[in-house]
Amino acid sequence: MTKISLAATRAFARSSTHPAPEQPVAARSAAMRRNIAPLLLAACGAASAHVVLPPGGATAGGTYAAAFQVGHPCSGAQSTTALKVDLPKGFTFVSAQPRAGWTLAAGPKSVTWTAASAQAALRGTSAEGFVVTGKLTSKPGTLWFHALQTCDVGTADWAAMPNAGDVQPQFPAPHLDVLAPGVAAVDVRDTWARPTVTGQTSSGIFGRMTAPSGARLVAVTTPVGDAAIHEMKMDGNVMRMRDLPEGLDLPPGQTVELGAGGYHVMLTGLKQPLALGTAIPVTLHFVDRDGRKGALSLQVPVAQAAASAPAGAHDHLH
Repeated sequence: MTKISLAATRAFARSSTHPAPEQPVAARSAAMRRNIAPLLLAACGAASAHVVLPPGGATAGGTYAAAFQVGHPCSGAQSTTALKVDLPKGFTFVSAQPRAGWTLAAGPKSVTWTAASAQAALRGTSAEGFVVTGKLTSKPGTLWFHALQTCDVGTADWAAMPNAGDVQPQFPAPHLDVLAPGVAAVDVRDTWARPTVTGQTSSGIFGRMTAPSGARLVAVTTPVGDAAIHEMKMDGNVMRMRDLPEGLDLPPGQTVELGAGGYHVMLTGLKQPLALGTAIPVTLHFVDRDGRKGALSLQVPVAQAAASAPAGAHDHLH
């Protein structure tokens, strides 16, 4: 553990700051995700507005716990009283998670949760989600679910898929990105690196990461210099920085922030200054809960602060 003075810490704050798979199948998955991304931006919307799955995707051929988030009741309604999810081809039913105060009807083609009483009905957003677990197809692509939300007044049929003529449907269907092996199932947003000047050899990379099924960031590589995963933490009136040799844990569904005063990616031995307005190539290496390795290749903008991405947007390329 390294002891750092407050002055040095402030100086760092001022001045610092899915190897990507090369197999053909991963490349095809990459092209698919880049091509469909503009359409998915409109379809995803904010989690508070629709019935959605957490961003980040899941690995083809694996088992995935789909946690559907319900943003709000139907128009003019006070509460959600039932949710029925039709399961697409490529998602083989394994189990469904009961909810306290709700009945559960589950089968190979659909799962329905129904509030047993008005008191048990969902008012507002569900923190825990409606969870159904399934075995995923071995073919990368996008799975579209059909969710029918029933409320105390009316229903909302979340079934529309984006297309060239309807890029912003009113009731978009929940979707899941099924990723090729080697592409990490992690949602990375708002990444940025601090600019540097001539003679300065260190900086930092910041942003947000969420792994729907959990993962661990174990390494970071970039051609611009050396990269290490660090944590900065106050110990009394002294800021201490330590390397994280075991990596950074990403608990399932929890967003982990990378910031100058906490977890961050430290860049050292920079080969040239990081100019404001440019971008640097970075690869994040992960291990998921099943021990599978995956990576995400990013173009990280060099900026004074993060430019928040639109809802549903991703920083990563594959």
